[in-house]
Amino acid sequence: MRKEGATETWQVRKSAVEGERGLVASQHYFASEVGAGVLARGGNAVDAAVAAGLAISTVEPWMSGLGGAGFMMVYLAAEDRVHCIDFGLVAAQGLDPADYPLRGETAGDLFGWPGVVEDRNLVGYPSIAVPAYVDGIAQALERFGSLSWAEALAPAIASAEAGMQVDWYCSLKILSGAAALSRFEESRKTYLPGGFPPIGEWAGALPHIRLGKLAKTLRSLAEAGPRDFYEGEIAKALVADLAAGGSKITAADLAGYRARHQEVEATPYRDARVWAAPGLSAGPTLERALSLFAAAVTPEGTAPDAATYKGYAAALQQAYVERLATLGDADDSRDPGCTTHISVIDGDGNMVALTQTLLSIFGSKVMLPKTGIMMNNGIMWFDPRPGRPNSIAAGKRPLANMCPTIAERGDGFRFALGASGGRRIMPAVLQLTSFVCDYGMDLERAFHTPRVDSSGSDLVSIDRGVGAEVLAEMERSFDNTAEVYHSVYPALFACPNAVGAMPGPGRQSGCAFVMSPWAQVAPA
Repeated sequence: MRKEGATETWQVRKSAVEGERGLVASQHYFASEVGAGVLARGGNAVDAAVAAGLAISTVEPWMSGLGGAGFMMVYLAAEDRVHCIDFGLVAAQGLDPADYPLRGETAGDLFGWPGVVEDRNLVGYPSIAVPAYVDGIAQALERFGSLSWAEALAPAIASAEAGMQVDWYCSLKILSGAAALSRFEESRKTYLPGGFPPIGEWAGALPHIRLGKLAKTLRSLAEAGPRDFYEGEIAKALVADLAAGGSKITAADLAGYRARHQEVEATPYRDARVWAAPGLSAGPTLERALSLFAAAVTPEGTAPDAATYKGYAAALQQAYVERLATLGDADDSRDPGCTTHISVIDGDGNMVALTQTLLSIFGSKVMLPKTGIMMNNGIMWFDPRPGRPNSIAAGKRPLANMCPTIAERGDGFRFALGASGGRRIMPAVLQLTSFVCDYGMDLERAFHTPRVDSSGSDLVSIDRGVGAEVLAEMERSFDNTAEVYHSVYPALFACPNAVGAMPGPGRQSGCAFVMSPWAQVAPA
């Protein structure tokens, strides 16, 4: 077992937040407060999630935004039903797989795919897929919300007009993407003024960044309605910028995009119920991993032991082998259905688990000049090797890693959960679900319980907090292990957020990603 060096020497804890009228957990305190404000004014969980999701793209624009995609799970308490809005990305109809030739070595991306010449699937205009976010959240708001479209956009507009505040964490995030951002003029002007990431003075006021023309675009979107993004003046601006950069996305691609809606059936897990995102998400793989783990391990006591952690890693490895070999949009007719996650519960017990993404940090690294929109790099989600279920193809949806989940423990405790972190998302959701359902943990204890990760390779990463007995057992059981710190940066495990409650009125609780200086739960 190799040991990675310490990156932090402190011990970090983050207490659960409790409430009775609703909670919003997200990766940025501003978004959580926006959502909580919506709940306090009488909005429901979907209203709060949409407003928070739009707002968060103005304060952590490297994670998600109008140019991205997502999945939203909605639990309706009065019906005891769960719905999914799938706003996954889709490749342009004119995309040519021959434009992505392999170069022979592994790429430096999140997924370890074979490298593509010039990293065309990772960075720049060739990496962009048809943006899906706007139609997805608009459909969710129309179906399940009570706010108007303009009301939902109002906090994001105000935030974009004020500019993004740059503290040390923001500077760090910009620095991590600086090399690729510098290749594109609008991105460079916005995030690297003077050629460097902005940074606050030691004792001075924090600087702010104007996110290009994003505030103007948000105002136009509020006035014209969501379909303007796909068929109106905003769509024309998008197509003009994309064409100028060499993208194959056309006006017809935008006009033809529609998010998908379906009701989701619960999957049994021991005496619990789990509603995982369906279709081309990590949800089906989560269900498979839970099934494998349940068959192999019978939890005992109040905390996972060495056998449990071994069971997690083994289930994850097998589930990922099956996922990467078999899942994809190879036949669209059979498909029924860097990232941020928002979990919401309202005073009536309705819940939302919303995961939204640009994929890599800053997505394609392209900010479109006419709109200020950061664009996704959705082509990265495809396997660049031909002849596979998830291979690059025109008009096809890639296999996503998002895993927003609703679950209900045997005693009735219900929770909305999800995370950011690429392929590490599903392992985090699996283990947190097990901590709560198998060991009866509350959310605070679950969020502070160490996890392991194995997400598509033979490497098993192990949080040093698991203890010597678990570490020794994992080293005996797996050939390739790494003992690592769960740290602020780099993020070697996923970044979860969750809210939960027993049925009916009473105490609700929520937890935000412990290691982030920004993540917060806000009560209504």
